[in-house]
Amino acid sequence: MKALIADDSEVMRAVIQRELKVAGYPCEAVEASDGIEALAKLDVSIDIVFIDWNMPKKNGIEVIKEIRKNGNTVPIIMISMERTEEGINEALREGASGYIVKPFTAEKIKEKLMTILNS
Repeated sequence: MKALIADDSEVMRAVIQRELKVAGYPCEAVEASDGIEALAKLDVSIDIVFIDWNMPKKNGIEVIKEIRKNGNTVPIIMISMERTEEGINEALREGASGYIVKPFTAEKIKEKLMTILNS
């Protein structure tokens, strides 16, 4: 599996990679530190996108809108501190395939991946 992991925190990108491995989904990771970089690094070889809401240049919602506007159906999981029902619903409405609230566990990632990849 090849994952695009977009988060402005280098530590959080490493945490996501580690938790994917612990969850049984080791992956080749392509990292991006902002929304513009995430869009530039998204290509047809990416199997899944993990994206933070609050990033510089373009936030996660803006990136999701861009990805979906171009007809790309790659699964996108928003991982964010934003935990309001309104915020979560906005991410899903704009095209996120799933949503995980920080802090999270490998089990939560595994649960979301199983749901998304088996649908």
